Amino acid sequence: MGLFDRKKKPKADFSNVRSGSSTSAPDTRDEPMVPVEPAATRYTVRQGDTLSAIAKREYGDAGAWRRIYEANRDQIDNPDLIHPGQELTIPKTKGGAS
Repeated sequence: MGLFDRKKKPKADFSNVRSGSSTSAPDTRDEPMVPVEPAATRYTVRQGDTLSAIAKREYGDAGAWRRIYEANRDQIDNPDLIHPGQELTIPKTKGGAS
């Protein structure tokens, strides 16, 4: 028999049916992957770094050093004293860029 049975009615075609439960998450294999950006990045302090120099490099504005300081107050007592090897959190800006 072909696509039609003897009474000329179309047969059901289940060739595109996948196994699984209908209560599972939707299948997104055919949808493009969208990268998820982290809310913040990590930066390892190097010799000679300052918060304002890091802010200038990350945000394009040396005056944004307070943003980095506030995000790292748990490990920075004095914003003028950061040490090589410290791992700092660099928050994203409101526009989405670092």
